[in-house]
Amino acid sequence: MAKQLGFHINSSVCANCKACQIACQDKNNLPTAIRWRRVVLYGGGNWVEKDGRWMPNGVFSYSVSFACMHCEKPLCVEACPTGAMVKRADGVVLVNQDQCVGCRYCEWACPYGAPHFNEAKGVMTKCNFCEDLLAQGQNPACVDACPMRAIEFGDIAELRAKYGTLAEIEPLPSAKITQPHAVVTPHRNAQASGKGTGKIMNLPEEL
Repeated sequence: MAKQLGFHINSSVCANCKACQIACQDKNNLPTAIRWRRVVLYGGGNWVEKDGRWMPNGVFSYSVSFACMHCEKPLCVEACPTGAMVKRADGVVLVNQDQCVGCRYCEWACPYGAPHFNEAKGVMTKCNFCEDLLAQGQNPACVDACPMRAIEFGDIAELRAKYGTLAEIEPLPSAKITQPHAVVTPHRNAQASGKGTGKIMNLPEEL
């Protein structure tokens, strides 16, 4: 099997600056409402009053940058009725906009919310791994934009050998659903997917 490309996301150093998100939008000339890469701030805990002073009680937060996970079992590909959504031999999942009818089934099927409908074009769009840059031997825009070097890409087998196999922390869904080609280095306060006690803190931005 050919090498399968994937991402390593180091949540332990992500500063929530969103440089990766902005670089992606800029490079791909995306409308402001479409974000192929997103940086989600997840947090929880509360404050309690003790002896007249407010004290933190389990307060935590961390950020996770994610885009299309170019999954081993991409539900978007399975859901597409026209065959517009395809998975290349190198693992990159793409949408052929000439075949796309804009039904949005892929958007509904993806647990990561990766495909986005472009109303102006009437078709779906998504992270294409900066395929044009890859063809020139360059890095995806999100990788080079990160000042913390929190995003890395490469053969997913090599990334797993280097960083482990964890691919799910809150607020990401269970990796069992689609087997994402991603590895996450968790923040020290990261919570397991499906067992979190926090919430997405920047939800208005995500809606």
